[in-house]
Amino acid sequence: MSGLGHATAASGTLEMPHRAERHHLSGAGSAEIRRTVADPATQRRTDTHTDRTIPLASVPNLRDVGGLSTADGRRVRTGLLYRSSALDRLEGADALEFARLGVRTIYDFRTEFERTTRPDRVSPDTRYVALDILGSQAKHTPGQIMESMRDPAVAHEEFGNGKGAAMFVAQYREFVSLERARLAFGRVFGDLTDERHRPALIHCMGGKDRTGWAAASLLLLLGVPEDLVMADYLASNGYLQPMFQSFFDDFQAEGGDPDVIADFLWVRPEYLQAALDEMRTSYGTIERYFSDGLRLDHGTLRALRAAFLEG
Repeated sequence: MSGLGHATAASGTLEMPHRAERHHLSGAGSAEIRRTVADPATQRRTDTHTDRTIPLASVPNLRDVGGLSTADGRRVRTGLLYRSSALDRLEGADALEFARLGVRTIYDFRTEFERTTRPDRVSPDTRYVALDILGSQAKHTPGQIMESMRDPAVAHEEFGNGKGAAMFVAQYREFVSLERARLAFGRVFGDLTDERHRPALIHCMGGKDRTGWAAASLLLLLGVPEDLVMADYLASNGYLQPMFQSFFDDFQAEGGDPDVIADFLWVRPEYLQAALDEMRTSYGTIERYFSDGLRLDHGTLRALRAAFLEG
């Protein structure tokens, strides 16, 4: 990928400047992470096809949304939609490898603050669409949470004693209930019926929460069994462990309780379940969520299934 630049506008299809800087994350630490959910390492491999995972060190959690089997024995096509963490560290050999995916459109679900502080490095030839899922409704975005976590005392006061997990449960419900979120997800899935926008990539900060719901909802619409969708969702923990290890180490070295930040750094079954519960309470079925919530007509849903399902 040549001519990588940072995305600079707040919304819509963004222009790419040619000059870019690199934002670094610290490397993995040596201490073992304390885990309050199932060991992330055991959740790493839910892939049923080897072509689902693209192992780039600078873009953890980069994988193909396709490749999973549906309840009726079909398979979700690969090579059409990818998911990942932020692209702010993409460069060098990783950028060249990423370019081989042929991504035409990138949908960035992050807030303006997150995009400004850690802008994506993308090719000027790539269509870049910023779709802030949470907007002003977000009292604590992932980027803001990470800043709060630099002070263990503040982190414990704001997020300890289960408050962090409760906040994430509420946020996952908002992925379904907020109108701006529904409009954003509807935009993405409507676009994906047009082959000119594919292959595409969806991402947020870690590629696990906002992106996790987007991927899960599409897979459910396509007929992938819910238990397999849940396993695929939880796989983010394994992919992100190397990136988060040093953060756990630093937090603990400053006297913090790693359990406090585990609620934010790992995905949990109850988070996705909260979004599923909200979807069923409000719409009854995943089909009604797409048609009534995301405002996609039946022709669009047929086109989406035709594009993404083999056979």
